[in-house]
Amino acid sequence: MLHQTRSLLAGLLLSLVLVGCSSAGLGRSKSLDPIDYVDPYMGNISHLLVPTFPTVHLPNGMMRVHPQRTDYASEQIAGLPVILTSHRGVSAFAISPLSALSDSLPEVSRYSYDSESVRPYLYEVTLLEPEVRVRYAPSYRSAIYQFNFERAKAGHHLVFSTPDGELVASGKNLFGYQQLEDSTRVYLYAELDAEPTERLVRDTLTGRLATVDGVARGNTLCLSFAKQGVTLRYGVSYISVEQAKHNVEQEIQSFEVDLVAKYGRNEWSKALDKVEIEGGTPEERRVFYTSLYRTYERMICLSEDGRYWSGFDKKVHDDEGVPFYTDDWLWDTYRATHPLRILLDPVKEQQMLTSYLRMAEQSPEGWLPTFPEVTGDTHRMNGSHTIATFADAYAKGLSGFNLSAAYQASKKTLAEKSYLPWTRRPKGELSEFMDREGYFPGLDIGEKETVPEVTLWEKRQSVAVSLAAAYDYWCLSQLAKFSGHDVESADYLRRSYDYRKLFNYDTGFFHPKNKKGRFIEPFNYELSGGLGARDYYDENNAYTYRWDVQHNPADLIYLMGGRERFIERLDETLRTPLSMSKWEFYSKLPDQTGNVGQFAMSNEPSLHIPYLYNYAGAPWRTQRLVRKLIDTWFRGDLMGMPGDEDGGGMTAFVVFSMMGIYPVTPGIPVYNIGTPFFSKVTLRLASGRTFVIEAEGASSENKYIQKATLNGKPLDRPWIRHSDLAAGGKLVFTMGSRPNKSWGATTPPPSAERVELTE
Repeated sequence: MLHQTRSLLAGLLLSLVLVGCSSAGLGRSKSLDPIDYVDPYMGNISHLLVPTFPTVHLPNGMMRVHPQRTDYASEQIAGLPVILTSHRGVSAFAISPLSALSDSLPEVSRYSYDSESVRPYLYEVTLLEPEVRVRYAPSYRSAIYQFNFERAKAGHHLVFSTPDGELVASGKNLFGYQQLEDSTRVYLYAELDAEPTERLVRDTLTGRLATVDGVARGNTLCLSFAKQGVTLRYGVSYISVEQAKHNVEQEIQSFEVDLVAKYGRNEWSKALDKVEIEGGTPEERRVFYTSLYRTYERMICLSEDGRYWSGFDKKVHDDEGVPFYTDDWLWDTYRATHPLRILLDPVKEQQMLTSYLRMAEQSPEGWLPTFPEVTGDTHRMNGSHTIATFADAYAKGLSGFNLSAAYQASKKTLAEKSYLPWTRRPKGELSEFMDREGYFPGLDIGEKETVPEVTLWEKRQSVAVSLAAAYDYWCLSQLAKFSGHDVESADYLRRSYDYRKLFNYDTGFFHPKNKKGRFIEPFNYELSGGLGARDYYDENNAYTYRWDVQHNPADLIYLMGGRERFIERLDETLRTPLSMSKWEFYSKLPDQTGNVGQFAMSNEPSLHIPYLYNYAGAPWRTQRLVRKLIDTWFRGDLMGMPGDEDGGGMTAFVVFSMMGIYPVTPGIPVYNIGTPFFSKVTLRLASGRTFVIEAEGASSENKYIQKATLNGKPLDRPWIRHSDLAAGGKLVFTMGSRPNKSWGATTPPPSAERVELTE
């Protein structure tokens, strides 16, 4: 009842907010469109580490901004952003409106603020000290700012700054660049609707301003105006100032913020309208569409008039009609974000896959990226999961990328690149050991590191690295099979079973071994491994990595002694309490928030775990758990995100799960069935077909599937094929408040092919 009351109040508040927002003159109708449910504030206060940010951008657009603050609770914002060059980043340029100038001026001013409103396509805020009302709207490679100085008799100044670059002001125009890493630059070209009455340059040493006649040049410039209202439209580019100018001229021809915002709203509607939902509570609809909006923050399109800057070889290239995308944290996004894009925007996904191949071609080693950004591959985390995106796409029928090139680049990457986390280097002694023995060696308790390539902070992560490689080799075996290399496919498939080398049959955990092949003892599966358990795991403890065999749950059931024992150990993960206070536990494992026992809803390696009951004949347990997890940890409020969201890495789980399906194994073209949240979901596929999921009466109470039909035929298994979905049709569930423990119990989802192994 409390949940229902909270949802009712939340829905009422949302309606009031939207009615208030209609005064912006954007022509909204009284009925709510999907974009109207998006709340960029959701999760803006973190449970412990990094919050979400209320990012204003167009879907997968290069232009992204958000208020420059630590989180929503911050009392001040630092200037106004111009462009974020990376997810969670700091703006390359800043604008600081001022009503008075001091003798010593900072590069970026800090403001108390009020009356802030954030929508994906429009940002509005009042800066209190200078009394300036600001409005902002983005396009794809350009944007527009409107400044209304509310005190007529005060000064009207705009300070532009870049921490490592140069700006030039001449007439009504301002242009320049910001130096990023290596030789990567982001360029700016801006046009004002009024001629400045004065141009001043800030001295970098003293902070003092000096008036300049004519052209002003420096890293911090101040422009003064006679009029109270000033509008600025600008373009950005990674190619040149001239290209930045062309970008704004193409996209924004007026100085009207509302026109740009209206265009942005339409672009968001085209993206979000691909999924239509009916039923559910207002808060559930808000959580769903906000989560869908977050999946469009990355990757970003860098193509500008058919050309793009590559941070991988530091050159400008012709995109040959296929846009170039970058900025992707693949350790997070291969799990659900890329599979979601295969469903909703397969053309764009294929363009992104082609971008990965270009990155490999342009890199000096020829390796696939792991964390590609504007400046190149910032190798983070562990694994080479770009391979999974190729395997999953081709398995699901996407052929708009070069399969042979994908296989060769994947093969080369796993053959040559070190398995060490957070490094990009050729294989050394530890990786060569793993290629021989099938596991990455860990250090004994108290043993000092002797391999200089191991980073002091991230450590060896020996179990996490071993399990990630096993999955990568399975994905490589699929690519080999798809491209006709059957002998190599069989060899890689055998290597995909190497996780068995670390399985401790006595405890049912993946347990680190030293270089002598002995399990490391003494060992605590909750706490061993140092900060973030990084000696052996990665950000999460052994209870999470116990299930990190995405490609082969069937074999994991075998290793654990059968279905019943598998279920018991899943239950154990969820029911084993923390052994100490939360503050003590999180001081050791700060990424492992959102706890249900030892299960952590906060981190991507946990996302598939709730669906593993399907493989052991207990789909009703998956239905119960998925409902509980989303109702508990994903809410339409400032703390409605359990951990680091990572630009769609986690919210794609929410989108899939609330629809009632989830891709446990990218590379196997099936979706596990969970529990639908809405009475009807309509997927509008790129082919023009629709796939409908109906679940009349679905609710927090009616979360259990009683029976199901697929295109009118009885369905008694907890999974559907991608081909069934892609062909269009209808999946219908009959829901109830008590579990039907026999539904779907006898036909588990498929796992990797079984091979005979000699231990």
